[in-house]
Amino acid sequence: MKYGQFIKTVRENGEYTDRREAEHVAVSVLEVLRSRMTPEGAAHLAAQLPEPLDDVLLADAPDLPGSFGVDEFCRRVAERTHAAGTSAQMDASVVLSTVAATVSGGELNRVLSQLPSGYAPLFGEHELSD
Repeated sequence: MKYGQFIKTVRENGEYTDRREAEHVAVSVLEVLRSRMTPEGAAHLAAQLPEPLDDVLLADAPDLPGSFGVDEFCRRVAERTHAAGTSAQMDASVVLSTVAATVSGGELNRVLSQLPSGYAPLFGEHELSD
């Protein structure tokens, strides 16, 4: 998926008012995801995302990923987007399900295997794919 289509999908699915808002939400969610992944995992995912979203995952990746669950993930998204808790969960789900539609099944499994249980629904998945 090309960058324009990625942002268009996020904008439509999230019902954002304009492209700028959709871009801000996409970058915010990917920044939080990056903080939860290993540098190697972030690099693998970045390789399958369109520019400039790949740069978000490669910038200042921590050596050790943070250890936090879905609630904290959504709280961090809310902090970046200035959204309420339920809106932040929707923001995360809109962006991460677009990521899931963009990357290969193997890459999606690789990402989900780095995260604790509970993250798969944010990606529009029930569990790891076969």
